[in-house]
Amino acid sequence: MRRADELTKQELIDLLVKSWMAHDGMWFYNTYLDSGIEKANKINKAAIQSLASFEIGWAKKAFGVTKERFENFEELKEFFTSARELFIPPFMNASATFPRENVIHWEFLPKKCFAYRGISRIGIIEQYECGVVYRLQCWFESLGLDFTVTPEISRCAMIDNDICGGDFEFFFS
Repeated sequence: MRRADELTKQELIDLLVKSWMAHDGMWFYNTYLDSGIEKANKINKAAIQSLASFEIGWAKKAFGVTKERFENFEELKEFFTSARELFIPPFMNASATFPRENVIHWEFLPKKCFAYRGISRIGIIEQYECGVVYRLQCWFESLGLDFTVTPEISRCAMIDNDICGGDFEFFFS
């Protein structure tokens, strides 16, 4: 048997994030069973929005970011790259790239989004309102950033397409 201090950094990240995502999924599922899909979607988005400022605050503190706002895309890109390593590990099957100035492109492997797979298993994917992309939007809002998201995501994009992907474009003054 191994001890906790023998786990690699990636094993520790995966364990903690999988535990958090399982809790999140079970919370959503039980809210759905108790109160229906409309209420579960509404409460899920409220919880995501409420949590975003905490997650961003914790990440900024952990990475030594003392600025209130990022002044340019390079600062955001550096922060997001570090935060992504902790909050969006490889098992989530998501990628984030920087295809051009001021743009973060997200994409999930075909039919591999962890939320799509979990919500599909319980049979309510047609009514599910995506919390994954919404979480990113809430992070960027809590950072006080001016941005657009294309396409706008509400219901799960993998219902009609194999992939879910799009761009966040940021505007710095």
